[in-house]
Parts: sequence; C-alpha cells; structure tokens
Amino acid sequence: MREWPKSGDLVVCTVSKVMDFGVIAKLDEYGGKEGMIHISEVASGWVKYIRDYLREGQKIVCKVLAVNPKRGHIDLSYKDVNEHQRKGKIQEWKSELRAEKWIGFAVGDGNEDIKRSICIALLDSFGSLYTAFEEAVVSGQSVLIDSGIEEEYAAKIAEIASENVKIPSVDITGFLDMTCPAPDGVDAIKQALAAAAKAVDGEGDDVELTINYVGAPRYRIHVTAPDYKLAEKALKSSAQRAIDEIRRLDGVGEFHRREERGQ
Repeated sequence: MREWPKSGDLVVCTVSKVMDFGVIAKLDEYGGKEGMIHISEVASGWVKYIRDYLREGQKIVCKVLAVNPKRGHIDLSYKDVNEHQRKGKIQEWKSELRAEKWIGFAVGDGNEDIKRSICIALLDSFGSLYTAFEEAVVSGQSVLIDSGIEEEYAAKIAEIASENVKIPSVDITGFLDMTCPAPDGVDAIKQALAAAAKAVDGEGDDVELTINYVGAPRYRIHVTAPDYKLAEKALKSSAQRAIDEIRRLDGVGEFHRREERGQ
C-alpha cells in the first residue's frame, strides 16, 4: 500500500484542528498522516470564519495539492472537490474498508502480516481491494492466484466475494433490419432471430440478450453484461449470426448501432 498520496489524488480526511489561518486534517487512508488546508483552499471567495465551513471531527474529501515526504508536509484543498467527486470518493473509501475487512475474515485473527501481504498483492494487480473482489466474482479464484495469493486464501476470498459483491452491469442496444422476399420469408426471419439469440450460449449467466420486434423490418437487440467489452461482443455476434442466417435463406440483413435508419 502507498505510504504517501500523490499530487492530484482525492483523499478522505478527518478534520482534527481548525485555526484562524487554516485547518489540520488527518488522512484516513494513509495511517493518519496530517495535511494542511490553507484558508485560501477552504472555499472560493473570501472566508471570514473557517468554522462556517469546517469543524473538528468532520469527515471530508480533499484534493492533494503537493506532497513533501522528507518534510512530512501535505498540502490539501477542500474547495477543489465538487459534490460528485466527494460522493464518489466516499463510496470508494467505504468499499475499500469493506474489502479490507473481508480479507481479514479470509485470513483469520492474528495473521496481520499475511493480511498485509495479500492487500499489497491485490493493490498491485487490481489497483484497489474492492476491484479484486469484483474480479473474483467474475473470473473466480484463478485471478487471485495469478496475483500471487496462495490457493487457500484465494478460495476463501473468492467465496466471500461471491456472497457479498454484486457486479454492476452495462446495457447496450443495437438494431437489426431483415427482409426476405421468399414465400417462406417469415419463417426465414424467425430462423435468423433464433440464430441471433444463441450468441450468448456459453457466455454464462452474467450475459443476457433479448430481441424485440420494433416494426417491419426492424428488431431491437438488447444486451446486459458485466462490462462494455463483453456486452459489445455479444451484441455484434448476435447481429452477425442473424445476418449470416438470413442471407443463407436468400434474405437481406443489416445491423445499425443506433436506431436511426440508414446509418
């Protein structure tokens, strides 16, 4: 784990001391190291009373302006963090705390050295502890073993992940135009749609694909998947299967990424 933040990082802090010229805040993610928020970095415009904005014990999110490890100085800005950034960082911080607690459950009491080594390995491989748990849900314990985690602990972490982590999903849509002038054209289109629906066979339960009729000759393909890359792959595969099948049956098929016709 990094001992010092970098310039530009967003950090979760606890206000420890409010003075006339600025604020001292402890960085919760860095062992309680202290940083300084100068009065000019508390709010935009003139600040008469800092306590109108910040108070002791308050949990805040700051942007790191500068770091000097040799002197132990960290300069922070409170005003440079907007509400969207603040909410996102707090959520990320809470997720990391949960993930660290889960790793503690996996290794058991009294194994702080093992816990620390696992945390370092996961941070090096995934960038965050919570991301490692998400990857374990998607890909299983093998991704943890590949990161240098012993199989015994990898299995426990993967089990905890499957019980506690819900993977966010993405939804994408494409449009398929199909016509077939043959006497059995309707059946040909049905066959093509059936072929399209098989695109996610073997992809697992995390990928869902539905096809709906929009209006002749258009059909909507909707894909839900854990990430955009997987969703896009399923969408394109589904459309191509349908086009190949309708062409085989002497029809015409065309895929549109957006609803506007002719794109």
